[in-house]
Amino acid sequence: MSLPSVALALLAPLASAQAPDSAFVLQAVKAAAPPTIDGVIDEGEWADAATAENFIQFQPRVGEPSVVFSQALVMYDSTALYVAFRFYDSEPPTAQLTRRDADLMNDDAAVILLDSHYDRRTGYFFVTNALGTQLDGQIRDDGRTVDATWDATWSSAAQVADSGWTAEFAIPFVSMSYTAGDDVAWGINLGRSRRRTLEISYWAGPLENEARVSQAGSIVGLQVAPPQRRYRVIPYGLSRVEQGEGEVDYRADWQAGLDARYAITPEMAAFLTVNPDFAIIEADQERVNLTRFEVALDEKRPFFLESAQQFRQRIRTFYTRRISDVRVGGQVLGKQGPWNLTGIATWSEVDTVPPEAGTPDVELPRAAYAIARAQRDVLGSSNVALTVANRTLEGGNQGSASSDATLFFTRTLGMTAQIAQSWGPYSNGTWAYFIRPAYDSPTSHFHVRYTHLGHRFADNVNVIGFIRDDDRRELDSALDHAFWIRRGAFERIAYDSNYNIYWSQQGVLRSWQIDQELEVVLRNRWSLELEYQEEFKGKDSAVFDKDFRNRQLGVEIGYNTRQFQSARAGVLAGRNFDADFQLWTASAAIKPTAQLSLEYELERLVLDPDPENESTWIHVIRADQFFTPDLYLKVFFQTNSAIDRENVQAVFVYRYRPPFGTVQLAYQRGTAEFGERSEQGNTLFFKVTAVF
Repeated sequence: MSLPSVALALLAPLASAQAPDSAFVLQAVKAAAPPTIDGVIDEGEWADAATAENFIQFQPRVGEPSVVFSQALVMYDSTALYVAFRFYDSEPPTAQLTRRDADLMNDDAAVILLDSHYDRRTGYFFVTNALGTQLDGQIRDDGRTVDATWDATWSSAAQVADSGWTAEFAIPFVSMSYTAGDDVAWGINLGRSRRRTLEISYWAGPLENEARVSQAGSIVGLQVAPPQRRYRVIPYGLSRVEQGEGEVDYRADWQAGLDARYAITPEMAAFLTVNPDFAIIEADQERVNLTRFEVALDEKRPFFLESAQQFRQRIRTFYTRRISDVRVGGQVLGKQGPWNLTGIATWSEVDTVPPEAGTPDVELPRAAYAIARAQRDVLGSSNVALTVANRTLEGGNQGSASSDATLFFTRTLGMTAQIAQSWGPYSNGTWAYFIRPAYDSPTSHFHVRYTHLGHRFADNVNVIGFIRDDDRRELDSALDHAFWIRRGAFERIAYDSNYNIYWSQQGVLRSWQIDQELEVVLRNRWSLELEYQEEFKGKDSAVFDKDFRNRQLGVEIGYNTRQFQSARAGVLAGRNFDADFQLWTASAAIKPTAQLSLEYELERLVLDPDPENESTWIHVIRADQFFTPDLYLKVFFQTNSAIDRENVQAVFVYRYRPPFGTVQLAYQRGTAEFGERSEQGNTLFFKVTAVF
C-alpha cells in the first residue's frame, strides 16, 4: 500500500466521525411577515414554518425519547431567524431566574444552537426561560469551549398556559457572524430543559455533549444577504464623584469613550475601543486560596469578551487580565473559508510598575500589546491553530508563539495538544508543550496528559500570559462518571478522580497529588458530597522552602428545590503547609418575591498556627431586584477580614436599547484588586451609553 493510501486510511475516521445526520434536516421557510415576539404562537403567523419534533434525551436517559412532547417552529426573513417552541407539560414550569446570562438551564428553558458558518465546529447559543430571561454565548472546538460572556441583541418572550408553556425568538442576522448566499445551509439544534425532573432533551441527537455542534441538525435552502447596516457605534459618557482623604473632601471628574464594530463581511468584523470604561464592572469575588500560586480571574470587560473564547488553551499564552488600563485598542475577528482569524492590538498603561514613593502623579509607562491567532479547520470537526502574543515595553519584547490542535477521531475519542516557544530576558528553558488524548460521553470522561514547561517559560510569558508554575515534566490523568439511578432514594451518583505528578527539568520530584470526590443526589432534593485530597510539595527555592505533605478531607450537604431556592454547608479540614486548617463554607439562594433574588456565600478559614494572620471570614452577598427585564437594581457586598476589606457596589440600570444602550447610576466603596485592601471611599457614578 502506498504512503498516501496509508495516510488516508488513518485519517478517514477524522473525516467521517462527525458527519451530520441526514435525518435532522429542516427546509428553510421564508416568513410572509415577521411574527410578533410576545410568547403567544399565533397560528396565522407560524402556519407554514418548518417543524421539529420528537426530542431526544441528553440526560438522564441518553438517547431515549423525551418523556414530554416538545415542538419547535422555524422560519426566517431577510433580517432574522424566528423560532417558536411549544412545550407540553401537566405541571407548571419552573421559572425563577431574572438576571441576564444566569444559568437558565436551572429553570425550564428553551435552547437554540446555531452553526451559522456550517463548519460543524463553532456556533452560538440562545436560551430563554418561561419568564423570557435571556442567555447567549459562543461555542468553539465542537463544544469543548462554551463562553456565556458574549452578548448580542435579540428578542424573546414566553407565556405559561394550562398545557405547558410557549416561547418565541427573533435572532437578527446582524447580531452574529454568518455565511451569506442564495442557497446556504446552517447547523441548528433545538432543546429543552425541564428542571423539575432534571431532563434535558434536544431535537437532533443523541449527543455526547450539549454543545456538540457537529451532531446538530441542519436548516437548508436559506437565502441570506449580507447585512445592510455594517456598523455599530456605542459611545459613553461617565461622571464620577469620589470621596478624597478627608471626610468632606470630594472630587469630581468625567470621561468619555466609545466602542465600535464594523462588519467587513458577514463573516468578519473589526472592533475599535477608545478609552473603554470598566469602572462599574462588578469587583472580583474574594475567595480562600490554599495554594501558593496565583489565582486566575475571569474576564468581565466587554472589549476582551468579543474574542475571549479563542484564547483558552491549557498553556495560556494570552491572559487578558495582564492588560490593565487600555487607552485604545482594536480587534479583527471572524471566519474566512476554513480559517478563523483573530487579531488584537492595544496601547495600555502598565500598572505593575508603581510610581516612585512620594510622587503619586508620575506617569506610568505604557506598553503595546499585539496578539494574533489563525485557526484552520481540518478533517471532520478538528482544527489546528497558531497564536502569537507579544508585549513591547520601552523597546523590549516579551511573549510567545504557540501552535495547538483539537482533534476528534470518533464521536467520543479526541485529543488536544499544544507547543509553545517563548522569548524575553531568558533564552534557556523557554519551551512548553502538552499532549492529551481523551474520552468524553454524556456521563463519563477520561484523559491522560503529559506536559513539559521549561524552567524559564513563565518568566518570559507572564507579562502577557498566565502560567502558574513552570520547570515541570508533568503527568496527570482524570476519570469521572455519573450514574443515573432514579430508583428508590437515589437520583444520581457521580464519581470524580484526578491524579497528578511532576518533576523538575532536572528530574527532581516536585509534587504529586491525588483527588477523589463522590457526590450523591437524592430524589428528595438533598445531596451529599465527599472529597479527599492528598499531596506532596517538594522543596523548591522559588515556591517551597522545604518538603510538605498536605491532606484534606471534606463533606458538604445541600438542598436544592430546583426552583432557585437552595442551601449548602460544608467543612474541609486537614493539614496545609505546616498548619492545621478548617475551611467552613455555606451558601444560600432565595427569592422572597418573583422579582427579588438574594444569594449569600460564606468562607471561614481557621489556621493553627497562624503567624501571618491569614485566618479569615469572607462574606459575599448578591441581590437583584428586577422591576422589568430591562429596569433593575443589582447590589454586591463582600468582606475579607484578613485584609480588613469591605466592598460594596450598587448599580441601578435602565436598558432602553438592550443590551448595550443603557443609563446607569452606581455607588461603590472599597473596590480594589483581588486580595488587596482598598482605600476607595464613597464613589458615585452616572453613565449613559448610546447605540448608533
